[in-house]
Amino acid sequence: MAEAPAPDPAVAGANGARRRQLFLHLALGVVIIAALWAAWYFIFQAGRVSTDNAYVGADSAQITSQVPGNVNDVRAAGTQVVRKGDVLVILDDADARLEVATAQAALRQAQQRFAQQSAIAGAAQARVDASAASINQAQAQLRSASANVEKARIELARRQSIADSGAVAGEELTTARAGLASAIAARDLAAATIAAAQANRAATSGDAAASAAVVRGSTPNTAPDVVAARARLDMAMLDLARTVIRAPIDGVVTNRQVQVGQRIAAGAPIMILVPVTTAFVDANLKESQFSKIRIGQPVELTSDFYGSDVVYHGRVAGIAGGTGAAFSLIPAQNATGNWVKVVQRLPVRIALDPRELRAHPLRVGLTMEATIDTRAR
Repeated sequence: MAEAPAPDPAVAGANGARRRQLFLHLALGVVIIAALWAAWYFIFQAGRVSTDNAYVGADSAQITSQVPGNVNDVRAAGTQVVRKGDVLVILDDADARLEVATAQAALRQAQQRFAQQSAIAGAAQARVDASAASINQAQAQLRSASANVEKARIELARRQSIADSGAVAGEELTTARAGLASAIAARDLAAATIAAAQANRAATSGDAAASAAVVRGSTPNTAPDVVAARARLDMAMLDLARTVIRAPIDGVVTNRQVQVGQRIAAGAPIMILVPVTTAFVDANLKESQFSKIRIGQPVELTSDFYGSDVVYHGRVAGIAGGTGAAFSLIPAQNATGNWVKVVQRLPVRIALDPRELRAHPLRVGLTMEATIDTRAR
């Protein structure tokens, strides 16, 4: 058998040089790739914390009826988008309209009573004025009667002075004495009339004061009875308006629990409105990730609902005061001999950009992937 030719030392050396050059290029490429990756990481990823344990939330509005009644019409269906002020439910308003009519009648009665009391006060004051005139008239009569008494006394004295001379008849003297007695009686009657008039004036003054006290400082619009009746009318009108239940916010109707013909009580929940355009995200981050998280830092979020092409931008609005386990119905009891440390998560509230939410509305409960840029201070 022929022997194999010996390898050419020159060829072997050339092959080794090529292999060394290839390995050198490969190592240089790896170093360049590693350097580029490190540069990309430190520029775009360093100082960023992420979690996929994030969920969409919203301050939902629970719709309740403020008045009891039978449901006549339901104008909002489940999943329907409604605007603030839209009619959701209409209740039977027959009872409310009767209450309004009763309150209106009570208001008119109160106004009539005030007008009547004002008239009574005016009449009482007129009686006071009339009694004052009666007193003045009685005093004038007393002065006239007193003058008549003096006249009758003088006439009697003059006749008595000449009665002994026989110039005056006995009958004339008797007539003079009777005239004096009659004048005295008239004077006493005038004095008694004054006393009666003064007593009547005191009584009418008391009645006038009592009547005036009822209406003093009040007008037909400010009288207490009128104000109370108007308040009852306003309440009845408010209850009538509340038979039409309107949306307090913009949102999506969820969990509708009311049907036509149903009797609902005041305060009973009938549906929930979810404001999808003002939603927020609660991201549950590990406690080891909070060393650099601060309120106000920017956040980028994506959702499976729209895919990774739709990126939401927000900011850290707040950090919860405790973990979910701390406020659970049955908190964990760690004071045991077989305790194992479990990394806890703390909710972080993230406020989203309203313009992005209007363009791509989210739904409560959806999962999100949140990345917080902790480099922003």
